[in-house]
Amino acid sequence: MKIPIYQVDAFTNERFKGNPAAVCPLDKWLPDAVMQNIAAENNLAETAFVVPAANEYEIRWFTPTVEVDLCGHATLASAYVLFNELGFVGDEINFVSHRSGPLSVSRNVSVLALNFPVDSLIEKPLNSEFSIGLSRAPRAVFKGKTDYLFVYDSEAEILALQPDFEALKAHPVRGIIVTAPGETTDFVSRFFGPACGVNEDPVTGSAHTTLTPYWSLVLGKTKLSARQLSQRTGDLNCKLLGDRVEIAGEAVLYLRGEIEI
Repeated sequence: MKIPIYQVDAFTNERFKGNPAAVCPLDKWLPDAVMQNIAAENNLAETAFVVPAANEYEIRWFTPTVEVDLCGHATLASAYVLFNELGFVGDEINFVSHRSGPLSVSRNVSVLALNFPVDSLIEKPLNSEFSIGLSRAPRAVFKGKTDYLFVYDSEAEILALQPDFEALKAHPVRGIIVTAPGETTDFVSRFFGPACGVNEDPVTGSAHTTLTPYWSLVLGKTKLSARQLSQRTGDLNCKLLGDRVEIAGEAVLYLRGEIEI
């Protein structure tokens, strides 16, 4: 059995930048264990699987170790493949996730825009536990649906953080988003997710469902520019739309091939 596979660098227009995701278009769902094994073999932050269903596509996302509720960059990569490799006609693709509900990606020339549900945030009282695994304590902490949001004062602080990934697994969340005001963008961030098999994610679309409402409130604006400060880096344009978030960026194809199962 042969399965097509594509690898796309998302949230960048430069190959070897942004966040690489694998995309496997399927006619029908494979067993969960097989999809998890494929994701482990790919050893990327996420592998997306998409199956056509009426006028939309069902989508699921796997890290090398677990299935996740939502993944932005792999959804962007999936849309890129459907638009540019598989001949999708039109400028908007509707996805549906059994974990996150309806999602969409629209195209405007080379820019793809995700439309995702906004995260809800609860501020947590500061305590010493939030310093576990990080070289510097945050000045504020919020809890979203699946992640912590740690707030710092400067871009330099975000760059200087030296996470202890094994220690970070003690936090009872999917991942930890660290963020601060940007020097040339509205805000910057990094994302640490060792508990789900991704020590540091290069560019995390789903984290911006958390970051966008936070910085929109702090900065008093609904349109925001963002940069994720991983080694690969990635740039995103975010817009708060009530209970939805638009997260836009570009993508570039790295690989097309086949998996032998």
